This record gives sequence, C-alpha cells and structure tokens, in this order.
Amino acid sequence: MTPDAPESGVPETPVAKRILLGQPLSSDAMDEHLLPKKMALPIFASDALSSVAYAPQELLMILLTGGLAFLAFSPWIAAAVVVLLSVVVLSYRQLIKAYPSGGGDYEVARTNLGEVPGVVVAAALLVDYVLTVAVSVASGVDNIISALPGLDPARVELAIGFVVVIVLINLRGVREASLVFAIPTYVFIGSVVFMIGTGLVRTALGDPPVASSAEFAVQAESLSQAAVILLVLRAFSSGCSALTGVEAVSNGVPAFRRPKVRNAQTTLTMMGGVAILMFAGLTTLALVSGVHYAEDPCTLVGFDCANQPQPSLMAQVAAATFGMGSIPFYLIQAATALVLLLAANTAFNGFPLLGAVLARDGYAPKALNTRGDRLVFSNGMLVLGLIAIAVLVIYQANLTTLIQLYIIGVFVSFSIGQIGMVRHWRRIIRATTRVEARRDPASGLERRGAITGLIINTTGATFTAAVLVIVTVTKFTHGAWLVFLAIPILATLMLGVNRYYRDVEHEIRMDDEIHFGSDGDVALVMVSRLQKPVAKALDYAMAARHDKTIALHVATDHEDADALQEEWKAHGIPIPLVIIDSPYRTYAGPIGEFIRRYREKNGPAVMTVYLPQYIVGHWWETLLHNRRSRRLAQQLMLIHGVTITLVPWLLDSSELIYGRRSRPLPGQERAGRPYDPVENFEHAEHSSLERPQD
Repeated sequence: MTPDAPESGVPETPVAKRILLGQPLSSDAMDEHLLPKKMALPIFASDALSSVAYAPQELLMILLTGGLAFLAFSPWIAAAVVVLLSVVVLSYRQLIKAYPSGGGDYEVARTNLGEVPGVVVAAALLVDYVLTVAVSVASGVDNIISALPGLDPARVELAIGFVVVIVLINLRGVREASLVFAIPTYVFIGSVVFMIGTGLVRTALGDPPVASSAEFAVQAESLSQAAVILLVLRAFSSGCSALTGVEAVSNGVPAFRRPKVRNAQTTLTMMGGVAILMFAGLTTLALVSGVHYAEDPCTLVGFDCANQPQPSLMAQVAAATFGMGSIPFYLIQAATALVLLLAANTAFNGFPLLGAVLARDGYAPKALNTRGDRLVFSNGMLVLGLIAIAVLVIYQANLTTLIQLYIIGVFVSFSIGQIGMVRHWRRIIRATTRVEARRDPASGLERRGAITGLIINTTGATFTAAVLVIVTVTKFTHGAWLVFLAIPILATLMLGVNRYYRDVEHEIRMDDEIHFGSDGDVALVMVSRLQKPVAKALDYAMAARHDKTIALHVATDHEDADALQEEWKAHGIPIPLVIIDSPYRTYAGPIGEFIRRYREKNGPAVMTVYLPQYIVGHWWETLLHNRRSRRLAQQLMLIHGVTITLVPWLLDSSELIYGRRSRPLPGQERAGRPYDPVENFEHAEHSSLERPQD
C-alpha cells in the first residue's frame, strides 16, 4: 500500500478535504468520540463562561447612561442576576434528568404543551444560537482591538475569518474541537480567577486597582422617575446575558459519555458555579477600580473618542490590576478574546443537534439529520456559519448593537421550557397517589422527586417569565423587535415544513391498491451524434434486455439528422433509429409526444430513457458542456411511467476525482483496436431490434 493510500474500507476523499477535515470516521467509532466531563465543559459551557466578559460591561454601561450615581445599583442588580442564574441551573438539572434525549426545551414544550409551543421554542433557540455566534465573535474581536487598536478598520473581516475557522474546527469532529477549545477555556478561567483574587487582595491591603477611565466624568441624561426604573430594568436585562448558554448542556446530553445524565448534570453545575464566581468577582472589581464604560464613548468627559476605541471592561480591569502592557494583561486579553471567539462553539454544538432533532420530527429539512464524514451534523454547522456571517456583515460586528438582539430567544425558550416542566411534574404527581407512594417505596421516591422538581421548575418559570417581560420591555425599541419578528416567521416555516412532509408521507404510503406487473418494457436511447458515449448507452440498454430498444434523435437541424442517419447505416448499428422533428428546438416536448403516441398505438408500456452524460474532473469543464442530459432528465421525470438512466462517460480529466481514466468499453481490446458496435451487439436478442410501427 502506498503512503497516500487510505486504510482498507475507508472511502477515498479529495486531498484538500482530507487536510482540512481529516479522514472519514466509521459509525462504529461514535462511542469513542463521546465527551468526558473535562472536555464537555469547554465545549458546552464556553458561551456561559465567556459571557461574564461582557455581561458586567453591559450592565455598567446601561447604568452609566443616567450618571455615575446610578452605579450604586450595580451590586443589587448583579446579585439578582446571580440568584437567577442559580435558579436556572437547578431547573435545567431537572430538565436533563427528565428529558435526556437532547431535545431540551423544545422536547419539553412539544411533549407537555403541544406542537405550536414546541416549535416556537425551537425557533427561539435557533435564533439565539445564531446571535450567540455573532455576539461572541464580535465581543472577541472587540477585545482584540482593545489590545491592538490598529486593527479596528478590519473589524468585520476579522469576525468573518474567525467564524470560518471555528466552522472548520467543528467540522473535524467533537473530540478534535474539544481538544482545541479546552486549553483556552481553562486558561481563561484560571487567569480571570487569578485577576479577581489579586485585585481583591490588593483592595484588602489598601491598594485598590484604579481603572484608566476612573478619572472621566460622564455627561448624564436627564431622567424622570419612570425612566430611572426602566434604566435599572434595562441594566438588569443586559446583565442577564450571563445566563446564555445554560440551555446548551441540556441539548447536548447525547454527546456525553455514560452515565450521560449524571455527567451532563455535573458539567452544568460546574459551569454555573464558575460563571457565578467570575461574574460576581468581575463586577466587584470593576466597581472597586472605578471602570466607566459608556454606550457612547464621547459622553466620557476627557476621553479622546475620535482617535481611539474605548477599551473593554476586561481590558481596563486587567490594566488596573497588573498594569497596561504587562504580561498578565496581554495573557488575560488573549485568553478573553480566544474564549469569546470559541464561545461560538457552544452554538456550533447546540444548533446542529437541535436541527437534527427537528429534522427527525419533520420540522426541518432532512439534510440536517445527516452526519458528515467526521460523525458531526455538518450541514447544520454550515447553515449556522453562513447565517452568522450574514448577521455580522449587516451589523458590522458591532457588539453594542448585537447585544440588544441577544438573550430574547433564550428567555423565550427558558420560560416556555420551565412551564412545560411544571406540567410534566404535575402529571407525574397526579399519576402517583399518596396511598401508592406509601405502599410502594419506588413510587414514593418518584413522587417526592416530582414534588421537588415541581418546586424548582415553578420557581424557574416564575423568574424566567418575569425576566422575559423585563427584557422585552427594555430591549424592544433598541432592536429586539427584529427577534420577535424572526421567531414567528421561523416557527411558521417549520410548521409548513412539517405539513409538507406529512402530506408527502400520506401520498407515498403503501396501500392494497398497489399492483405489480407493467404492460410492456421499452428502452429509449437518446442520440445526439454517433459517438462512444452513445454506443455505451446502447450497450447498457441491450444488456438490460428490454422488450424493445429504440434509438431516438430529436432533430433540430435536418442536415444533422440526415448525416446521423447515413452514419448510422454506415456503421451498421443494429438498433432502429427513430428521428422526430423539433421545429422549436426543444427536446422534452417532442420526446413526451413520441411516448404518448407510442402508448396509444402499443399499450401503456414502461419507458426507460437512457441519457449519456460526461463526467469531468475540472470545475471549468462543466461550463464548456451544455449539461443537456441533466436538464432533460428533470423534465422527463414529470412524465408518468418514465424512468431515467444516466449513463456516465468518464473523460480523461475525471481521474482527478475518481483516480482512474475512462475504462475501455466491453469488447474493446487493450491493443487499441477500433470499437465495433456491430460485433459488440451481435448476440442481442432479435426482439430488441424491432422498429415500432408508425
């Protein structure tokens, strides 16, 4: 075996694809690519963990709109976010236990609340996954530009490039992606926790860090009492972006190693604990160091907004703690940028898995339920990447604008999913009476677990529904209305897809009216010119032993038709050649009319149409051939009782994709003796040579 030869049984892949994605993996290797907890954490929790890099920033930015005095609300708002995050983590532990198949909130809503709520949840999650990629990449680019301001003009190009890289990494498979993402995620966690500890220790020792923006005053807006309340609520809704990504673990349970439920619950708990620690610590350190981050940098009195971008909160805290330009500063900036970029990976795992579940249930195209060469749902990853790139281009990778669209979808799914879990537990409680619980220890244990789950999920439903109302009110006029428009449109499309699949299934369902045994079997071999591909098609048709074989030429030019007829006789082709006129230079119409007339005269025969087709190796060669066979096949398939057989002829260039040149036709010797169709067909049955009666 040559060094480049694939292993036995492994399909050959193009060199470029093999370099980018690796060799195809066997379905038997699926268990080997399931994730342990230490690898699942960076894969599924990178979004939730990375959100602490911008959630405190967005919280303080909104409050600063009203002036420096409003920063006094920060600790209380942060505490509310921490409580909410704790409740959501506990709630999703219950969901993972009850619905471990990977459908997450969609499956809960569809099972307990009905089809429409389930589809709405799925649409909300899909929209949120797209925005997760856009926001994460935009935030990562924002942190890179904070360290290297000269890259600001290339913001959009950088964002698109990072999305492409993340897509390629994920297409290589879950295990390879987890290895790539694990180190940056753990470095980020370690460096941020170290920074928080250092900053708090310095504060305790009387040397608190001071941010570069602490000296800037703020041009505050004049606010009424109602506006103050709305501002505080808006800051809370922005801080709730720290909750994004919690649902990804429940959607990714099938990717965990056994025991799947326990490992998923443990990963979710670890993620929640680390996220709470980092969010609370960063918010505290930002307040201690006096970070002033404004929605409009020009409102910061003394800041040169015309000549430099505003440093991110993370950059200011790192510079205040370790010093601008220090090694720890650049380490934290690099780790933050990487983990924010890689946070998009959470969506690249959740979106394809949810898409596969939806495709399985008939609410999305079946292609989303197909695993690629590397055992991942590659079609879903490609769709997500393309849509995310479009969003980044439209919004110019602007984090402040994109964040206004964010978290709406996730809180829609949170709220409906938790309500579904409440109904789930109530159904179990009703099914298990107190008397049965006393008699049967197993029933008693199940009932107590259901009561506990009901309490937790009722609390979660109440909290998330309240936050959804707050987020809707505070973000709607800032761009979130687009999300509320996209979710029902997508849900309607999904319902339409389901109705289509249902109708098709009903149409093609087997019933007792089906009967076998067709009356007649005729082969039509399409002939443009007498060439080797046509001879090969004739050979195939005769080998199939049809009742009758006819060579059919559609004449758009009488001189060419006469020349073909003379050449046909000169070569002694033992197949009748029928020439039909096409005064309007069309093909499908005259062929369809010929089939109709033939059936009127000879009965309802099954027609098999043989179409020669070139197979080429260069993309530009497809532009040089008219590809008439494919177009004609699509048109003839609309005629009842017609089957299409495409007969490939491999041109020499096809060795680029097939690794071999065109094979000699049967009967053609290697010495290069000219092909004799008469000799090749001499054993054909005489019945196939009959000319139809006109």
